[in-house]
Amino acid sequence: MSMAPAYPFGLEVDGAAPQSRLTVFFRLFMLIPHAIILEFIGLATGVVAIIAWFAILFTGKYPAGLLSFSVNALHWQTRYSGYSWLLTGAYPPFAMGPDANYPVRLLAEGQETGRNRLTVFFRYFMIIPHIIVLYFVLIAAAVVLLIAWIAALFTGSVPAGMHNFLTGVLRWQTRLTAYAGLLTDQYPPFSLS
Repeated sequence: MSMAPAYPFGLEVDGAAPQSRLTVFFRLFMLIPHAIILEFIGLATGVVAIIAWFAILFTGKYPAGLLSFSVNALHWQTRYSGYSWLLTGAYPPFAMGPDANYPVRLLAEGQETGRNRLTVFFRYFMIIPHIIVLYFVLIAAAVVLLIAWIAALFTGSVPAGMHNFLTGVLRWQTRLTAYAGLLTDQYPPFSLS
């Protein structure tokens, strides 16, 4: 029996834990500094993706420095999303790259060589099915997040089932972001796990 290889981008999230009701209430305001910085980093990763698209088409390789930048930016974005989605009460660090101690951890193996030029060329058409399905999943996640926010305000924690669902949605979204950003050629699964 052969097993499919693990997807090169994954997400580890610690279990649901108590959170400060005050920080839950003011979560969106607390994220403003991160949102401003990540907006500029997002613009930079967009430019990097365009450069990488041409580089992969002509050379079959994702330039190592650009790949490292994009993967490290995704680490920061993932921690920010985990905090904003109430998956942790720990304020995310202002840092790119992995942080093994943070409760929301991106597992990432960017693909530098051995790239499939054809799938890179058609990448944005290939993600359309994910975008359609994930659109509806994200609507459900928004409803769950609102309920989780209210629950956390009253109880001091996000219910485990809601926490697990939001973790799964973030995992799916992160894999799609990595694939759309040309960080891997392996097509992401339609899965929360």
